[in-house]
Amino acid sequence: MPVRMRPLNAKESVILFTLILAQGFDFCRSCNCDEQYFCNCSSNHLQHVPKVPANALGLDLSFNQIASIGMNDLTPYSELKTLNLHKNTLKFIHVEAFKSQHKLEVLDLSLNNLKNLSSSWFRELKSLQQLNLVENPYTTLGPAPIFQPLLNLRTLRFGSPSLREIYKNGLDSLAHLDEVTFIGSNLSLYENGSLKAARPIGLVSLSLQNLFQNDPELVSKVLQDVSHPETLLIIKDAQLRTNTSTEPFKATREGGTKSLTFQDSCTTDEALTSFLTVMDGSSLSYIGLEDIHLIGQGWWQKASYTHYENLHTAYIRNLDIQGFFEFSSMMQLGFLPVHLHRVSVINGTVFVIPPITTFLLKKLEYLDLSQNLLSDLTIEPTLSTSFGAYQNLITLNVSQNVLKSLGLMSRLITNLKSLIYLDVSHNSFVSMPEKCSWPATLKFLNLSSTKIRKLTPCLPSSLTVLDLSENDLTVFNQRFPQLTMLILTGNRLMTLPHGELFPRLQTLLIQRNALRMFNSSDLKRFRELQYLEAGYNNFVCSCEFVSFFRQDVDLFITLRDGRGNYVCDTPFTLRGDAIDSVRLSVFECYMIPAVSVLCSLIIIVLGLIVVTCHKLHVIWYLQMTKAWIQAKRKPAVGRLAEELRYDAFVSYSQHDAEWVEEILVPELESAHPPFALCLHKRDFQPGRWIVDNIIDSIEKSHRTLFVLSEHFVTSEWCRYELDFSHFRIVDEHNDSAVLVLLEPIKKETIPKRFCKLRKIMNSRTYLEWPEEEEKRNEFWSNLRAVLQRDEC
Repeated sequence: MPVRMRPLNAKESVILFTLILAQGFDFCRSCNCDEQYFCNCSSNHLQHVPKVPANALGLDLSFNQIASIGMNDLTPYSELKTLNLHKNTLKFIHVEAFKSQHKLEVLDLSLNNLKNLSSSWFRELKSLQQLNLVENPYTTLGPAPIFQPLLNLRTLRFGSPSLREIYKNGLDSLAHLDEVTFIGSNLSLYENGSLKAARPIGLVSLSLQNLFQNDPELVSKVLQDVSHPETLLIIKDAQLRTNTSTEPFKATREGGTKSLTFQDSCTTDEALTSFLTVMDGSSLSYIGLEDIHLIGQGWWQKASYTHYENLHTAYIRNLDIQGFFEFSSMMQLGFLPVHLHRVSVINGTVFVIPPITTFLLKKLEYLDLSQNLLSDLTIEPTLSTSFGAYQNLITLNVSQNVLKSLGLMSRLITNLKSLIYLDVSHNSFVSMPEKCSWPATLKFLNLSSTKIRKLTPCLPSSLTVLDLSENDLTVFNQRFPQLTMLILTGNRLMTLPHGELFPRLQTLLIQRNALRMFNSSDLKRFRELQYLEAGYNNFVCSCEFVSFFRQDVDLFITLRDGRGNYVCDTPFTLRGDAIDSVRLSVFECYMIPAVSVLCSLIIIVLGLIVVTCHKLHVIWYLQMTKAWIQAKRKPAVGRLAEELRYDAFVSYSQHDAEWVEEILVPELESAHPPFALCLHKRDFQPGRWIVDNIIDSIEKSHRTLFVLSEHFVTSEWCRYELDFSHFRIVDEHNDSAVLVLLEPIKKETIPKRFCKLRKIMNSRTYLEWPEEEEKRNEFWSNLRAVLQRDEC
C-alpha cells in the first residue's frame, strides 16, 4: 500500500530550509575568507571539513574537533597551498585524502590523535615544503620510508613523548631539508642513520630530556647522525646533571659541530665541567645557553686545562643560578673569555664585571649586557679599560639596566677607541648634561625610552644613526652633519625638525608624536631625505595639507609606513578618516576668496534689489501695506452719525493750498447750512503721528474730498489719504470719496502704481473746476449736493 506524504506546513518548511542551509553553507557561519583567498575556520567547534570557496589558497582548521578526513573531503580544494589541522582530534586520515593537493606547501597535523603514519598520505604532495607531525601518539616511525615522496621538503617537525622506536624513514633521500625538529624523550630504539639526511641539515632541534641521563648510548647515536660543521644544533629540555649525561657530546665533537645551543635545560657545575672536558679541543665556535637552570657551587677546576681557541661567541639568556651568592669565583673559567669575540649575557642578574675579568676581554668586539642590574656604581668597574681591555669593542649594549647618569656613561666609553654602536636605551637618564665626551668612532647611538625631555650639545656630532624614540622631547634643534637615520617615534614634537640641521639625512621616523602637518617647504629643507614614517600623528586636515599629501608628497619622499596610517585628527567631522579618502569642498578650501566672492555677490544682489525696489516703487508699496494694516485695525463699520464731526475731509496738495483755502473753504463753510470741513493744516492734532491724524480725520468725516491735480499725484501724503479713503470705501461699501479735478489730468500720465486712483476715476463721476466763470455756480451746487448728509 503506497504511503501518502502530507504537505509541510509553513513552520515545518522554515525548519527544513534552515537545516538545509546549515548543512550546505557551513562555511558562511564558521569561516572567514579574506582577499588573499585564505579561509580562517579556527576555533569554531567544527567536526568535519567545512565547505569553502574552491579557489581557496589557505585553510586554517586548527582548534576544532575534526576526528577524520575522508577520501573526498579535500578534493574540491586543489589550489590549497596551506592546510592547518593543528589541535584537532584526528584519528583517521584516508590514504587518498591528499591526492588532489599537488600544490600544497604547508601541512600541519600536530597535536592530534594519529596513532599511525602512512606514507600514502604524502604520495602526491610533491610541492610540500613544511610538515609538522609533533605531539601525536604514534609509537613507531618506520621502517617504511614515510617521508621519501617529499622531495621538496625543507622543514620537518615530528616525534612525541609517545614515540618509542624510530627506523630509517626516507630522510636520506631529501636533498633540500633545511630544518628538523625531533621530540623523542621516551625513545627506546633508534636505528643508526634515521635522522641522517642526503646533505647536512641547516638546523636540528632535539628534545630528548632524560635520555642524556638514562640512555646516553642512544643519544650518542642520534647526535652522531645530526652533528656536522654546517649544522646548527639545538638541545632542548635536557637534564644534564652528572658526568655520564655529557658523554654523548663526544659524537658532537667528532662530527665537527661548530654551533651548539641549550634551551630550557637544567645542569650542574659538575656536568658543565664534564661537558667542557668532553668538548676539549673541539671546533665549537658558538655556545648558547637560553633559559638554563644552573645548580652547584661553582667548582670548575677540572675544566681549567681544556682548550677552546675556536670559541668566539657565547650567548647566555635567562640564566638562573640557584644559590648565586654561594657560587665560588669563576676565575677557573678564565681561559674561555680570552678567545671570545662576542658575548651576550641577557637577563642574567649581572650587576658588575670586576676588572680582573675585563682584563681577559682583550679580543671582545661585541658585548650585550642588557636586562641586568648594572647601576652608576657598578658600571665603572664593568667598563674598566685597564690593561688594554675592550680596545677592540665595536658594539656595546647596556640597555634595560638601572643607569641614571648619561654624563658618566659618556665619560666611561670615551676610552673605547673602536666603539661604533652604543645602546643605552630603557634606562632613566631623564636629563642630559651640556657637555659630554665620546669616542670619535661612535656612529650609532640608541637613547630610546630614557625619559629625556630636552636635548643639549652633549650628543656627538659624528653620529650616522640616532634613536631618540619614546622620550618626552618637544623640540629638536641640534645639528648632526653626518646623520643618515633619525628615529623620533613616540615623542611630543609638533613639527618636523629643521632639515638644514641634517644635510645627509635619508630616513626620518617620527610616528606617534603631536605632528599637525607638513608641506613641501618642510621637506625641501632635507637635502637627501628619501624615506619618511610619520603616521599615527594628530594631523589637521586643512585643504593645503590634504591636497599636498594626496598629490605631491610622493614627489619628495617615500612614505615607508604606508599611506593608510595617516589619518585626520581635526576637524572633528573628519577624525579617524584616512587623509587619502578626505574630500573637502571649495568653500572649506578657499575660505577667504569664497567669503569675498559671496560678500560681493550679496552686495551686488542687494544693489540690484535696491534699484529694482526704486524702479518698481516697492518701498512705497510696503508703506501702503503698513498703512493699510493700521487702517484695518481701526473699527469703522457701524459708526453712528453723531460720531462724524466733519462733513468732509479735504485731501489736497500743498501746491493747491491757495485754491483750497481761498476759494473752496470759504465757499462751503459760508453756505446755508455751512459745511464742516477738516483741513490738515488747522485740524490735525499737534505732536501726533501724521498717519494717525490722517486715519482719524477720514474716519470722523462723512466724505473725503480729493482735490486732484498734477501736484496731487506727486504728493506722498495725498497718496496715503487716497489709499485710506479707498480702504473705507471697500470696507463700508459706501460712496465716501468725492473727486474734484482742479486741472485736466490724462489717465495715461498717472503712474501705474497709483492703481487706486485709476480705479476710483474709472468707477466714479468726478467734478471738474470750470475755467468759465458762468459755470462755477453749477459746480458749487453739485459739490454741495454731493457733500450734503442724508436725512435720517
